[in-house]
Amino acid sequence: MANAAPIFVFDVTYVIDLVLFVFALVVQGIALVHAVTQRSDAFPAIGTLPKGGWIAILAVTLLLTLLTRTTLSIFGLIGVAAALIYLLDVRVGLRELGDGRGSW
Repeated sequence: MANAAPIFVFDVTYVIDLVLFVFALVVQGIALVHAVTQRSDAFPAIGTLPKGGWIAILAVTLLLTLLTRTTLSIFGLIGVAAALIYLLDVRVGLRELGDGRGSW
């Protein structure tokens, strides 16, 4: 009787991994687009890496996440961490440096 039960653990883990992968791509993509659209002189003004450094970090980690096709690899985790650091720290500093009413 125990063998008659459907085993769908692989389907569930596939869906969870897919959701995490899409989430990672969205977060990394938003961070990269935001970094590209900002002024380059604003980054040293808030005391962070230059614009080129952030773009390089975010682009390389996004590319590695796409190549590994999983979020649970070390590259995917580093990419999400870098994107979240950018969005939660650097973006806030850039917004405060400006007028504070930006759409981002």
